[in-house]
Amino acid sequence: MENKRIPRDILNDRDFKAMAGEKNFISIVLTLLIMTCYFGFIYLVAFKKQFLAIKITGGLTSGILIGLGVILVSLVSTGYYVRWANSRYDEMVKKMKEKIEA
Repeated sequence: MENKRIPRDILNDRDFKAMAGEKNFISIVLTLLIMTCYFGFIYLVAFKKQFLAIKITGGLTSGILIGLGVILVSLVSTGYYVRWANSRYDEMVKKMKEKIEA
């Protein structure tokens, strides 16, 4: 397999910078969302146990619901990223490959 070097002018290309910027933005926003949810839950476990122990019904507590919420946010954000990558990012990468090979 041939090892191709990326031409320096591609790194300065407007479309390449837009593609990289969009990917970085999506990645950072989703990372911050997940970290906020996760560390927020850990904060509640460490300092607000009485809040997590509130019974909603039967054996169901607010802590269980919030924990499920953290899992749900993780799944939804992962699904969003996969959908975005498959519909938008892959197309941008394809166009950049065509520019490089041209």
